[in-house]
Amino acid sequence: MYKVRAILDVEEDVIRTLMFDENSSLEKLHFDIAKAFDLEGNEMASFYKSDHEWNQGLEIPLFNMAEAGEELSMASCITKDILANKNDKLIYVYDFLQMWTFYIELIETSNEIISETKTILSVGEMPNEAPEKVFESDQLLNDFNDDNHDMFNDFEDLDSLDLDNF
Repeated sequence: MYKVRAILDVEEDVIRTLMFDENSSLEKLHFDIAKAFDLEGNEMASFYKSDHEWNQGLEIPLFNMAEAGEELSMASCITKDILANKNDKLIYVYDFLQMWTFYIELIETSNEIISETKTILSVGEMPNEAPEKVFESDQLLNDFNDDNHDMFNDFEDLDSLDLDNF
């Protein structure tokens, strides 16, 4: 039996703790998390392996996206192979248009056998809309544009110059 804590990346605390069979696929965990957070479960999603500082790593998509050959997918990954040790972490992104982002952490393991997934802790309510994501590269570009806006104003009068004689 595995126990994971799923934390939705929003301002208010929205947390679910789930108990489930560690031999189940990540695809099943995807549907269990969606259900625990009152999501339909029919949108594209991916898990990302993460280090202990929540840096995003290897993507495990819902479906095999390779044109040929065998690539990773949630259906082909067993949870205990991906979350092998207590405190292992995953980032879970549900619905790439809304970008619901969850932090998943393995908080407990045991030899107990469990037949179906149970939500054993539910804190907070799902917001109606996903928060707007600000990506680091977007913020850096905005900061650059703000800092250097005047630098490019010198070129506004080029249309009035007679450059045909050069």
